[in-house]
Amino acid sequence: MLPELQTPVPGPRSLEAAAKLRRYESRNVTYMDAGFPVFWERAQGVNVWDVDGNRFLDWTSAFGVAGLGHTNPAVRDALIAQAGSLLHGMGDVHPTPLKAELCARLSALTFERWGAGRGKAILGNSGFEAVEAALKTALLFSSKPGVIAFRGAYHGLGYGALEVAGTPYFREPFRSQLKEFAMLLPFPYCARCPYGETDAGRLEGGDFPVCSGSCLDKLEAEIEAALVAQPIGAILVEPIQGRGGEIPPPLDFLRRLRRICDAHGILLIADEIYTGFNRTGALFACEHFGIVPDVICLGKGLTSGFPLSASVGRETVMDAWPASNGEALHTSTFLGNPLGCAMALASLEIHARPSVAEQVAERGRALKATLRGLRSPHIVDVRGVGLLVGMELDLDGASVNDIVKRALRDGLILLQSGPAGNVLAFTPPFDIADEEIAFTVARLGEYLAVL
Repeated sequence: MLPELQTPVPGPRSLEAAAKLRRYESRNVTYMDAGFPVFWERAQGVNVWDVDGNRFLDWTSAFGVAGLGHTNPAVRDALIAQAGSLLHGMGDVHPTPLKAELCARLSALTFERWGAGRGKAILGNSGFEAVEAALKTALLFSSKPGVIAFRGAYHGLGYGALEVAGTPYFREPFRSQLKEFAMLLPFPYCARCPYGETDAGRLEGGDFPVCSGSCLDKLEAEIEAALVAQPIGAILVEPIQGRGGEIPPPLDFLRRLRRICDAHGILLIADEIYTGFNRTGALFACEHFGIVPDVICLGKGLTSGFPLSASVGRETVMDAWPASNGEALHTSTFLGNPLGCAMALASLEIHARPSVAEQVAERGRALKATLRGLRSPHIVDVRGVGLLVGMELDLDGASVNDIVKRALRDGLILLQSGPAGNVLAFTPPFDIADEEIAFTVARLGEYLAVL
């Protein structure tokens, strides 16, 4: 359903809520500026309504969570049914059967489905907790504290996750409290090759660039040098960078990482918090590369709207954790919350249908084709896989932020991404329609034409 132009943003109730937040919330949290924020009241499918009754088209899926559509009926019904009987269990002491069922389902959809044996899970609440559980797993498995991660990556903002953050903005204010066990290396970003190759990625490889090989050779040499310089227990990578600018790497990138990890006996950890659950037109993005990670971190689309995450690893890897003696080494109060587990199981039932991945792949092709039809000298690159799409502009972050604000006034919810904030991100619910794509791209063309 298309938004109504000339949306009065923000309305009086949004202004009232904003004033209250200014008084009572840390000023660092919610972005406050002309037209920001609008305060959501309800959502359905691809649309969101604010507290003043204005309707918006959501191109963010609320940070990638609502791929199956806002207030998905099956997920909503699962939540309501579970809320009628039990709101909270004792996750690591007296859990509910739903926790066991969810862990088994995650194993079935990952390692068992990949023909790699049984998977075992550690559940959490937020994506960064899944990452930190994976980091702990790597240390217990290898006894080596070092981790290789990549510039531009976003793995969450907990202290362990900050250490492997590839964006200095998040890490630097807290650097003095970090142990600094990670080594950050370049991510293969073919639109702006970190090794200065001017022809990098020019050849089309479907959704993925085709690297000449020299760049990946240089990166592999840096990884090998890092393995000599310090004891490395794991390589942590987003198969496709999300918040870093929607960057698909060359297909051989993850394959090389898998070979390196196998050769040195270290773990390959795939952060699929953003890319997992059909966001890229495959159930998990690592499947595009034909590799199986040792640990996969999941969140966002897992529940379609409840704070629950999971770190799922090969059984032989996860059994590096000792059996609980009555006091778990890694746990939390809300671990395996029954509401979240019920929603996750309902979401996974839908995500397991091959038709969902096919729909996302087709919608992604339509979106990229329409964006590439825009004629503007400001467009550097349109890239992405499935419905994880970025349009990089030759503008500074402030100018792109102005586009996001103008779009909001036209009823379009967009986000900017990339370390410089110069990428417009498109991660809509999976059933985004042709007319909604056309409407949005037409508006973007108008914004770019006056810059």
